[in-house]
Amino acid sequence: MIQKLYNLKKNQTDQKLMQKVQLESKIEQINLEIAFTQNKIDTATVEKHGAISDFMILTIHKNTMKIHIQKLRKEEEILNKQVQALIKEIIELQKEAEQFKYILDEEKKEAFKKILLAEEEAANEYMQSKYIKG
Repeated sequence: MIQKLYNLKKNQTDQKLMQKVQLESKIEQINLEIAFTQNKIDTATVEKHGAISDFMILTIHKNTMKIHIQKLRKEEEILNKQVQALIKEIIELQKEAEQFKYILDEEKKEAFKKILLAEEEAANEYMQSKYIKG
């Protein structure tokens, strides 16, 4: 039973670690998109006869990209909070798994002690029977 609980906690920990990696990957994608959008803001210019030939349109375009960056930062903040919550859950699961592992180790030690005790008793009985026969 303890072995099953230990395995369950290990599996749950592994699942949480995978979720954490996925969230961190999303955060990295958001950071890349923020950098790309910021680069577009910095390099957006007005061409003399191009599609964006009005400064007002350029300003609106830059403001739209800035709003997009703000939304991405809010999403990143939410994901960072989820990562922190997952880290806390992972720590708790690891603590529980360690407790079950300790219990398992103690049970193994007890079983080993019982085996040694049984072997010692068998050896003593053998010696006594040999002494009595001799």
